[in-house]
Amino acid sequence: MMGGMMGADGMMSHVVTELIAVLTAVRDGVPQVMTIDDGRLLPSGPLESSHRSLQAGVRSWVEQQTGHPIGHVEQLYTFADHDRALHPEQGRSISISYLALTRSHARETGWRDWYDYFPWEDRTSDTTQEITDLIERRLCAWVAGMADIETRMRQWQRCMALFAIGDGGAWDDELVLQRYELLYEATLVTEAGCPPAQAIPGRYMHRDHRRILATAMARLRARIRYRPVVFELMPEEFTLFQLQRTVESLAGCHVHKQNFRRLVTQQQLIEETGRIDEKTGGRPARLFRFCGEVRRARQFAGSKLPIVHSG
Repeated sequence: MMGGMMGADGMMSHVVTELIAVLTAVRDGVPQVMTIDDGRLLPSGPLESSHRSLQAGVRSWVEQQTGHPIGHVEQLYTFADHDRALHPEQGRSISISYLALTRSHARETGWRDWYDYFPWEDRTSDTTQEITDLIERRLCAWVAGMADIETRMRQWQRCMALFAIGDGGAWDDELVLQRYELLYEATLVTEAGCPPAQAIPGRYMHRDHRRILATAMARLRARIRYRPVVFELMPEEFTLFQLQRTVESLAGCHVHKQNFRRLVTQQQLIEETGRIDEKTGGRPARLFRFCGEVRRARQFAGSKLPIVHSG
């Protein structure tokens, strides 16, 4: 939908409202996002007069473009940077993004691994250290090129803190967007104009859709600490190992197995079903489900599925 707004020159300029959906699922322990255009865009489209609401509009575009119906969605963020435009001739663009948690199906196309776009965010991968070392070298060269010593010091401290370099402190898994924006500022990602052969590894997305995906990842990583939204991503019944693996995949880091299990059971978020999963590839495992109150509310304010780092 196009609206109008008065520019600084007193002339009316058009504003296009774009709706963008970040659909997230976890399959086989891998967090995935639904995409279109061979992985280069998130499902999206303009708000149209036929849409009775913003949420109705985003649902409509998702179902048209992917064939995947979605249930609960929550507004993620509104992007209204001055230079945003779907098409320059149409004027300014405002994007309203939504986050939806769902379950993927093997027959569906369009699902992509989160970490294809942000490989440095998966601290459980054996290749992460190699990418982190590359990022450290490239950021060091970027900072070294700054003329002002105070600026160099300030920016290098920022690099150290965001990527846990040297004495920069512990890795904070929620700072997904800040890390991506730092790499963008340093012109180390393709979206910022870096030649693909020289860019930090990570799948490219059109416009600012990778930035929007980073925002969604950060939101979800924060929420799994305070509300068991992971419920939306789990099958009806699951083993504790499957639950732990799902949480680890979203957080991008390992958790301490015994602490995780103890804290999860102490929260009284899950209950045994009385059934056994014998297809674990090892010892049979008890099957659990989220307790009735969680299943009814789908939110349980004040409770956590804790991320307990294993070191």
